[in-house]
Amino acid sequence: MSKNILPDLLSSWEETYKKGQLTLWIFLALKDGQKYVDEIKEFIETKSKNTINCEEQSLYRNLRKYQHIDVVSFENKKGNKGPDRKYYFLTKMGNELLEKFIDRNIKLFFSTEINNLLKK
Repeated sequence: MSKNILPDLLSSWEETYKKGQLTLWIFLALKDGQKYVDEIKEFIETKSKNTINCEEQSLYRNLRKYQHIDVVSFENKKGNKGPDRKYYFLTKMGNELLEKFIDRNIKLFFSTEINNLLKK
């Protein structure tokens, strides 16, 4: 394999990875507390050290999907200026879903066996 394609392969892998991680990042943002869409976007970009950028439309689309399955809800609150804003939060089931996902998929990276592999 030519090293010339390595940057393209890495970019392709990262793009796929980032799309798959959006749900996790949205849930982490809401675990941190109620947020409106701009705050969710800022949280994701800041906490991911700008490795994950998301369009507001993607966030709205995902949030509607999560509302439909009752893992996210919202309440209207006064905005600084203008109309009320929707502040999103995880429901009880959303919190349980996130915790189970973390237990099954994230904590595994902290195991001694995986940690040793990462250090090789």
